[in-house]
Amino acid sequence: MSLMMDEIFEQPRALERTFRAEREHAADFRRLSRHRNFRLIVLVARGTSDNAATFGRYLLEIATGIPVSLAAPSVHTLYHARLDFRQALVVGISQSGEGTDINMVLRSARRRGAYTLAITNEARSTMASLADDVFLVRAGRQRSVAATKTYTGQLMVLYLLTAALGSHVTLESISEIPGRAKQALRLEEELRELVERYRYMRVCTVVARGINYANAFELALKLMETCYVVAERFSSADFRHGPIALIERDFPVILLMPPGRTFRDLARLAERLDELRAETLVFSSEGARLPRATRSVRVPGEIPEIYSPIPYIIPGQLFAAFLAEVKGLDPDKPRSLHIVTRTV
Repeated sequence: MSLMMDEIFEQPRALERTFRAEREHAADFRRLSRHRNFRLIVLVARGTSDNAATFGRYLLEIATGIPVSLAAPSVHTLYHARLDFRQALVVGISQSGEGTDINMVLRSARRRGAYTLAITNEARSTMASLADDVFLVRAGRQRSVAATKTYTGQLMVLYLLTAALGSHVTLESISEIPGRAKQALRLEEELRELVERYRYMRVCTVVARGINYANAFELALKLMETCYVVAERFSSADFRHGPIALIERDFPVILLMPPGRTFRDLARLAERLDELRAETLVFSSEGARLPRATRSVRVPGEIPEIYSPIPYIIPGQLFAAFLAEVKGLDPDKPRSLHIVTRTV
């Protein structure tokens, strides 16, 4: 079994460990946030962590009402802009805590009035030492180059941060996520058989919307990293504004469709893709209302949309890991990649 697969299956325990270790920290941060009165949140990250930040933007804005921005590190590292961060919470997200440009942004923001927070898997990292506060992802050492457990761990911490800053996400509901992750792993055998159909896939599109939009980016990244599939990713709304012209008979499109506010829009798109004779693969916990698709994977459990991203990305991780295997590739040794990537 690959290291990637090992770490996919470690996720329920890692998520439970992170939740138990950091839930009191979230309560403490709630008291601090009331005193600081944050008016803006800025998230800064790269790679997989940037996908986690995209999720954080949706979750935090939906649940707290505080505007959230995704930082462009080059604004700080190459253009040396002097931004006013008073009353801002600036959050760095990094598996290793050693991303040079991310840490430069945190230093710059702190000098200009921000309260800085690190979300990292490494307690002794540079990021952890320079931020005002640290939420630790308790995923254990990442051995696989393709991040899985650290991504979902970052999402777990962002849920805890959101619970600290707002009232729409509760610790009780967050506590159910590790169990939902464990349920998602039951799809192992189904997905192992399913990927044979996609052995020769070289291009595809991944589509989602809203709270799962970040997962479209993350699943596409995993397919690019481990399977060398050219995977484009879109919101279902943006997809209609041009990219749908790519679709021809048998073009693969993967759709992430949890029940909730985004389901109807994605269902309409799935119907249109069926008319275009696309090869559609739908991930959904919906049953009766599921639109026609070439293939569908039923995500276990009745999952409220706002808590769906972790149980919905796990089947995607399994799909990518199994697809790499049937293509004869080693997902633990993606060419030209390393666990820690430093950019400025």
